[in-house]
Amino acid sequence: MKLKSETINSPTINDFMRYIEPHGHMVSRVTDDYLDMVTAGCQAVCEPAFWAGFDRSSVHGFYDYFCQLTEHEPKRAAKFGLSHFTWLCINPKESEDVKLAQEVLAIIPKFLDRPNVLGIGEIGLNKNSRNEMKVLEMHVDLAARENQLILVHTPHLEDKLKGTRLIIDVLKSDRRIKPERCIIDHVEEHTIEMVLEAGFWAGMTLYPESKCTSARAIDMVEMYGSERLWMNSACNWGVSVPLAVPRTALEMRRRGHGAEAIDKLIYQNPARFMSQCPRFKLPKL
Repeated sequence: MKLKSETINSPTINDFMRYIEPHGHMVSRVTDDYLDMVTAGCQAVCEPAFWAGFDRSSVHGFYDYFCQLTEHEPKRAAKFGLSHFTWLCINPKESEDVKLAQEVLAIIPKFLDRPNVLGIGEIGLNKNSRNEMKVLEMHVDLAARENQLILVHTPHLEDKLKGTRLIIDVLKSDRRIKPERCIIDHVEEHTIEMVLEAGFWAGMTLYPESKCTSARAIDMVEMYGSERLWMNSACNWGVSVPLAVPRTALEMRRRGHGAEAIDKLIYQNPARFMSQCPRFKLPKL
């Protein structure tokens, strides 16, 4: 029996979900997480340097960590067809030791030309201490001298508002820094407006117990729009969900956001920001 021919259209944005995980600490995750992310439509993962779950005691530990981020983790991600990018720094949690920070910053330039390095991050503040401020300024100077993108960590809870103001002041005080090349992450309802008004990009981190939930993140999108804004899961050593971004996208769809608006927020926006680094290349769909 002759079957009636059917027209098969090329895939469109309505046929599948694609997203970028712009801030995920994959060294703390198992391979099943990589598989789940790819299955959910992840096209690339970007991993800022972070705390190891304990304070490292010497520059040698950071050297090995930077090798892990630039050599070994990209290979692990590639096994699942996922592009892996990274950022380098000494995290604010370990910035009280200024001497150690100086030693770590001295080795970072050796890694900046590696093919998956996007810039300096996640730098910033943890407890808003004087030493943390000094190390933040050192990182900003390094990024300016090396013409690198910047990814910033803002403090938690009651320290977030003050810390965000201090961070913006540091970035604004250096005339070499262009706000459009900096993303200030972990914004919440009381900090997102000041970040966007200052011309920076803003990142919303989706956590089940802290930072912001999916519902709160969508509320902020509906209030402030989606320009210079992205979502990420962080998915680090603590309680976190590697699939927080696609799950939030599904909640956006339930709340009536269109496919193009969702795609802009979870794919186009992070791609636009990180494409300012010539090493950031996405796979062709």
